[in-house]
Amino acid sequence: MTRSLLAAALAAAVCTILAGCQRSSDDTAPVAAAPAAPAAPAEPAQAAASATEAVKAPTDLEQLAERLVTQSAGVKEGEVVLIYGRQHDAELLEDIAVNVRKVGAFPWVGYSSDRMSRRMFFDVPEKYDTQTSALAMKMAGIADVVISLGNMTTENLFEGADPKRMAARAKADEAVSQAFLKNNVRTVEIGNEMYPTSWRAQRFGMSQDELAKVFWNGVNIDYSQLQTRGEQIKSAIAAGNELHVTNANGTDLKLRVQGRRVLVSDGIISEADRKAGGPALAAFLPAGEVYTTPVPGSAEGKVVHTRSYFRGKQIDNLTLTISGGKVTAISGGGAGYEDFKADYDAVADDRKNQVSFIDFGINPNVKLPTSSPIGAWMPAGSVAVGFGGNSWAGGENTLSYGHAVFLPGSTVTLDGKPIVEKGELKL
Repeated sequence: MTRSLLAAALAAAVCTILAGCQRSSDDTAPVAAAPAAPAAPAEPAQAAASATEAVKAPTDLEQLAERLVTQSAGVKEGEVVLIYGRQHDAELLEDIAVNVRKVGAFPWVGYSSDRMSRRMFFDVPEKYDTQTSALAMKMAGIADVVISLGNMTTENLFEGADPKRMAARAKADEAVSQAFLKNNVRTVEIGNEMYPTSWRAQRFGMSQDELAKVFWNGVNIDYSQLQTRGEQIKSAIAAGNELHVTNANGTDLKLRVQGRRVLVSDGIISEADRKAGGPALAAFLPAGEVYTTPVPGSAEGKVVHTRSYFRGKQIDNLTLTISGGKVTAISGGGAGYEDFKADYDAVADDRKNQVSFIDFGINPNVKLPTSSPIGAWMPAGSVAVGFGGNSWAGGENTLSYGHAVFLPGSTVTLDGKPIVEKGELKL
């Protein structure tokens, strides 16, 4: 799973409508609008049901919309707010737009769908793959805020996509993400790779209704308390130097973080975040993450992703050997590994190998089955390590490609002191 493509959420929302991409899914592809080419291949099996499978949100959507606008994004009178999502969340999109206007700001609602995202890749001629979206670049100069729903429901949406074309489109969109960062556009993304679909629930070992409840419990946490908790953990990590991550699956990784910027996704883009600018202006909901980037060249060891998926196909024991801060070897098994490796190989940029971030979950409301080998960003005690682009995390790598390795049940020490012990947050 990746938190790649357009520096995470800073441009992901724009690409939902313009480029069919999201912040953190393996089924994403940067695409540019153009005249239609020959018909696309047959739709994936899940596509027909994708628009109807979403669970009715067990939450007050009007209350949520007001909270997103006034608390998370802090929308002010006169600001321009871009709102993006798919048709199955139309009510929430409308509620957000109304609440934007209620504070005197100006909403613009963009629509997308899994079907359109797929066609925008397969039906558009290859000769346009290298185009950087002129519209997205203009929006980066117009928008003050982007609010998006990461609600793509088809897990294998880009099955059969040419890896070289995917890489070309990602490269073309790198400038877009950097424009949103440079222009200090505030971004709130609702989804965070936990949007309650049937296939995602199955991976976690839950029913779709159970996942929906976990998801909305995570979204509806008290952001003020999460903010306080996040600052405590941020301060502890910022004061340290060496992190050591171990896991029963064979992961053993050391990296240094001294002097590196530490960021918190706590559900609120505060005044302090506004002053900091750039990647501090993002909130990923359900919130609850503290993340930083390693000192370049400091990462050494091995990381094992017990189970992951690429376009709906399982990957077993994806193993990354790391030396001098870079991935030097990759191996794995399962039906999805070959396609994943082809996608990775198609990126002709050595920045893809950089060990780029470490992420700690701090949200106590998001509780996943302890038996699940599938991790997530925000549950308290969760750990993720990534390689590739990291400008969303405050790093210097602007590449629109990356991969996150989730390590549930890990133990992490900071200068020898446990901060996570077998998946339990100790700070």
